[in-house]
Amino acid sequence: MAGKNATPSQKFIMADSVKDNVVVMKDGSLKAILLASSLNFELKSVDEQSALLFQYQNFLNSLDFSIQIVTHSRKLEIEDYLNTISEQSRLETNELLKIQSQEYVEFVREFVSLSNIMSKSFYIVISVSPMENIKQGLFSKLFSPKNQPLIDEKESKRLENQLDQRVDYILSGIRSMSLRAVRLGRDELVELLYSLYNPGEEKREELLQAASL
Repeated sequence: MAGKNATPSQKFIMADSVKDNVVVMKDGSLKAILLASSLNFELKSVDEQSALLFQYQNFLNSLDFSIQIVTHSRKLEIEDYLNTISEQSRLETNELLKIQSQEYVEFVREFVSLSNIMSKSFYIVISVSPMENIKQGLFSKLFSPKNQPLIDEKESKRLENQLDQRVDYILSGIRSMSLRAVRLGRDELVELLYSLYNPGEEKREELLQAASL
């Protein structure tokens, strides 16, 4: 995202670069993003719901730093899946299974075209900054006037270590609630940021090329 040939819109993006599994902001702060699983709270018993709420409350009260929980919705893309089913059906020797597969693909494709089906992803954004003024999360702070880096390499390394410690703590808390979470790597971070800046753009080849990190 950084570079001499930055587009006008890039001048308002606070994310300066992505290094390994860290988003580096233009003000020198660092951010890690976890992709978290979800659960159907309504299907839990009353006792299970109470236990989950208690664990979640304890988890939040134990934090001495800010986090942001973000829900990101996007239109469900299943064309590759349907194409795979179609290809397999053409190779099927059982005529009945071939017909059923073709009808299934047609039904799903028509159903998706008529319905606005969205897939939801849940993210936890963890931050560290030189001033420890982490009141805004990644998604609420991506667009801002131009800022200059405020820290040197030594301070950046210290912040990375602190960020790793916070990530480990959050992962431990997530597991205590019977949920799963994984830290996004470089490619996943680039793809997420690109999809936020360019909704509707789906081609991954263009994604990594456009990021220029």
